[in-house]
Amino acid sequence: MNFSMYMPVDIRSGEDCVKKNASCFALGKHALLVTGRHAAKACGAQDEVTAVLDSLGIAYTVYDKIGENPLASVCYAGGQAAHDAGADMVIGIGGGSAMDAAKAIAAYAANLALAPEEIYTAERKPSLPIILIPTTAGTGSEVNPYAVLTLDGQDKKKTFTDKTQSYAKYAFLDAKYTMSLSEKYTLSCALDAFAHCAESYLSPKADEASRIFAGYGARVLYAYIRDSVPGQVLTRETRETLLYASCAAGIAINKTGTGFPHPLGYNLTLTRGIPHGSACAVFYGEYLSYNEKAAPALCRALYDAIGADGEEIKAVIKEKSGVDVTLDEETIARYVEKVKSAGNYKNSPYVINEQEMADIYRRLFLK
Repeated sequence: MNFSMYMPVDIRSGEDCVKKNASCFALGKHALLVTGRHAAKACGAQDEVTAVLDSLGIAYTVYDKIGENPLASVCYAGGQAAHDAGADMVIGIGGGSAMDAAKAIAAYAANLALAPEEIYTAERKPSLPIILIPTTAGTGSEVNPYAVLTLDGQDKKKTFTDKTQSYAKYAFLDAKYTMSLSEKYTLSCALDAFAHCAESYLSPKADEASRIFAGYGARVLYAYIRDSVPGQVLTRETRETLLYASCAAGIAINKTGTGFPHPLGYNLTLTRGIPHGSACAVFYGEYLSYNEKAAPALCRALYDAIGADGEEIKAVIKEKSGVDVTLDEETIARYVEKVKSAGNYKNSPYVINEQEMADIYRRLFLK
């Protein structure tokens, strides 16, 4: 087996892992807690973190202004809030939006002279140290350096990453924090994590080690997605299984990045309000069919890892996405223009062109 892997995040998992590893939080004297408006409190994670900080004599300030698809300007303001509070560490508690925002805020806090969009290009001082605590089982953001931000006024996402500074020092995985997540968002998060696994597995950047994580995650997540039914009540054990599979997916894309369902799906999320996981999933029939042309053996290996037939996987993932929208030609052209330059297209065995992007939108949404 030949592989290379860089995974500097110290992952602590299991029930009460925050309390049991309190000393890990001693990374500074004042923490900025980056959260959404409700979820971190509702699931109990924020209270457990602040109790640990109190026990260590570490001051904290809560920045709870992060919404879905975090704006670069809101993250920039978070950096200013961290500076004003004298924060020397950042703790992100929430789903992918809060954790991605925490990475960006940690960079902005150390580089206040930069304008919001300069974070992508300018030379930067080192970010503040970061701790991440997921409250969903979807993005795997706790174990990778990516921060997907929405550019103000552009209906466009752009990924900030710094592979020397944007990794968390610690990630804490406790499934009880995911117990309050709604049925709808649990499924959407699972679809997102499944997409990470499949796109990583097929990536030209993948190796045998990353495919172990991707294959494991895809198998676990697909079984849940396929068998999910309305009104289903998930046990803590199932929630934990999904959380660990999502983390495995995050480790996989840390090596490879993602493929074309992600940029194509961003348009649906930003303009139609479709949850990110569902927006990626609706493209899966197209994604797998194109890649079967270029890498049939690799696709069969993915299907074997999942434990299902390719045609079944395409049908199930599309159905479970629940996406039902209609687009006209003008909107399709605008969507393609917004995402045509994303780097994700080259990260698949089959590299689609602009015409094929438009054709995919037409086949799925032009009615």
